Amino acid sequence: MRNSRIAGVGHYVPERVVTNKDLEKLMDTTDEWIRERTGIVERRYFVEGTDTTANMGARAAEKALEMANLQAEDLDMIVFATLSPDYVFPGSGVLLQRELGIKEIPALDVRNQCSGFIYALSVADQFIKTGMYNNVLVVGSEIHSSGLDFSTRGRGVSVIFGDGAGAVVLTPSQSSESGILSTHLHADGEFAEELAVLDPGSNKQERLTHEMIDEGTIFPHMNGNMVFKHAVTRFPEVIEEALHKNGYKPADIDMLIPHQANLRITSYIQQKMGLPVDKVMSNIHKYGNTTAASVPIALSEAMEEGRIKEGDLVCLAAFGSGFTWASALIRW
Repeated sequence: MRNSRIAGVGHYVPERVVTNKDLEKLMDTTDEWIRERTGIVERRYFVEGTDTTANMGARAAEKALEMANLQAEDLDMIVFATLSPDYVFPGSGVLLQRELGIKEIPALDVRNQCSGFIYALSVADQFIKTGMYNNVLVVGSEIHSSGLDFSTRGRGVSVIFGDGAGAVVLTPSQSSESGILSTHLHADGEFAEELAVLDPGSNKQERLTHEMIDEGTIFPHMNGNMVFKHAVTRFPEVIEEALHKNGYKPADIDMLIPHQANLRITSYIQQKMGLPVDKVMSNIHKYGNTTAASVPIALSEAMEEGRIKEGDLVCLAAFGSGFTWASALIRW
């Protein structure tokens, strides 16, 4: 069974920069409060009429294809991870396909929120491992800003999230000892409502009501303490799982790219794994939490900055709504 490898990476973020100072004008918060609790300084918000979840993914995909020295028509499949699709249905995968000008290849949508990109990567990896497809595009793209509560009631969540997209192209590896070595996926639905948008939903006769809007159930709800507690447990667990599976230890990691949820969580993981700061990628200060887009954006920036080179051992890890958590170990 052959391995798959990441042949190209790319990302796109909207032009509109929103700073903590900008949010001070909308709600009772401060730049100091946000920085202290999250590490976020600014984030990007989409520009209506210019950016969509699908076309941001397409811009990221074009860069990934260029690095992979492939054309869109060379793709055999699209796997698109997002919690903020352009429409209720169809999913954004087919819209991305249209943006790229290709037809008839399968387009699969993955809904695993902050873990979505690694879940999607795992799906694509299996299709290449089995020999069914050769070139698979994996995208994580999100527009959060149009679905946030910018009142003081929603500040605990709304200051965290941003918009953006990242993509990778997977192709077969020429060596069984390089590429994606393994992926590890987990979930625990017991805590599903601790980080969720509850309305509108199909489990109610009236999917959207004035009461839902007034009560704020159409906006993200997060039990921050609960999420933090589980994240700092599951992140190290799933990283260790990937290392153990492949006979490595934390010191062997050349670059750890965790989901950008909170700088305090990233710092905890770094210390728990005993890694130096320069071996852990962090860009949350620039983009906030872009859920399914955060890992590929960070991966793309790490490549741009020359922080990943051929032969490096790279670990991707994520934790988020569901609860879901996942990791991937890659020999670059």
